[in-house]
Amino acid sequence: MRELTVDLGERSYPIYIGEGILDQVGELFIKHKLSNASPLLLVTDSNVAKFHLEPVVKKIQEAGYKVATHVVAAGEKSKSLSVLEEVVATALEAGLDRKSSVIALGGGVVGDLAGFVAASYMRGVRFIQIPTTILAHDSSVGGKVAVNHPLAKNIIGAFHQPEMVIYDTATLKTLPDRDVREGLSEMIKHGLIWDAGFTAWLEENAEKLVSLDQEALQYGLYEGCKVKAYVVSQDETENGLRAILNLGHTIGHALEAVASYNELHHGEAISIGMVGAAKLAVKLGNPEHIYTVTKRILQKFGLPTRLPAHLDTDEIMRAMMHDKKFQEGTMVFIIPTEIGKVEINKSVSAADVREVVEQLKQEA
Repeated sequence: MRELTVDLGERSYPIYIGEGILDQVGELFIKHKLSNASPLLLVTDSNVAKFHLEPVVKKIQEAGYKVATHVVAAGEKSKSLSVLEEVVATALEAGLDRKSSVIALGGGVVGDLAGFVAASYMRGVRFIQIPTTILAHDSSVGGKVAVNHPLAKNIIGAFHQPEMVIYDTATLKTLPDRDVREGLSEMIKHGLIWDAGFTAWLEENAEKLVSLDQEALQYGLYEGCKVKAYVVSQDETENGLRAILNLGHTIGHALEAVASYNELHHGEAISIGMVGAAKLAVKLGNPEHIYTVTKRILQKFGLPTRLPAHLDTDEIMRAMMHDKKFQEGTMVFIIPTEIGKVEINKSVSAADVREVVEQLKQEA
C-alpha cells in the first residue's frame, strides 16, 4: 500500500493507494478515531452499489460501526440540490449527529455530493473518500465539494477536507472502458501542468494504463495524486497556485453544461478543453509543439479532441461567463507555456476563445 499526505497542518490527511485495501477499511476507521457511538452514512450510486456496497458495509460493520446507506442514480444529474435534500433526509432518519461521518463510495459525482452533505450537515461533519473511478483520483483529493446548478457546474459548494482517501485499485476493474479512458484525462492533466517526465511516461504507458495494468496504474495514480496533494497543500482554497489544476476546465465545464451533463463525460469534456487551452497557448505566442503533443497524447488514450459540431458556440460562450473562473469581465484560462508548465492568464479575450471554440469543431 502506497501512502501520501496532503499537508494542511492540523487538518492533514493521508491518501492510501493499493490493490485490495478496502479489506482494511474498518481498521483504518478505527486508526483515524472515527466515532462508533454515532451512526455513519455511506453514499454511493446505482452502478457502484451493484459491485461494492455490500462488501464495504460488511467490513465497516465488522469493525463495530452502525452504517446507513443512500444510493443515488448514477450520473452527473445526481449532483443537484434536490438530491442533496434526499441524502440529508436519510441522514436525519438515521440519527446522524455532530460526531457522525459521511462516507463517499464512488466516483466524482458521489464524492462531490456526499462531501457537500458532510460540509453542510449540522454545519460540518467528518468525511471519508473511497473513490472507485480513475477520474476520482483528482476529485477525491483537495476538499472541493459541490453540486451543480442548471446554468453552471460546481457553483454551489464549499471546501471541506476529508479525513482520509482510501483508493483501492481493485475497484477499477469493474469500470467500463469509456470510464477508464475519461478518468485518465485528469492523470494526463497532472502531467501537463507539472511534470514533463511524467507526461512522457504516460504516453509511453498508455496501453498499460487503459488495460488497467496494476503496477502502471498504481504508479500513475500515485504520481497524479502527488501533484494534486502538493498543489492543495500550498493553496487550499484556490487563491493562487491551485487554479492551475483547472487546465482544460474553463471550456470543459461549459461543454458539460451545454450538453446537459449527459452527452460528454467529464474527462472527455476536459480532454477537449485541454486541446482548446493548447490552441490558445499557441495563439498567445507559445511553442506550437504544446498543441501537437497535447493532442497526440490525448488521442493515444482514445480521448476526444474535437468539439461536437452541433453544440452551439453562443451557448458555450454564455456558459463560460457563468463559470467561477470568469472574473471582472475577463476570462481566466490556465495556459500551457511548455509541456509540464502552465500560467494563470486572467485576460484572455473572448474573441480568441470564440475563435478557438470554432476551431475545435474542425479538429481532425
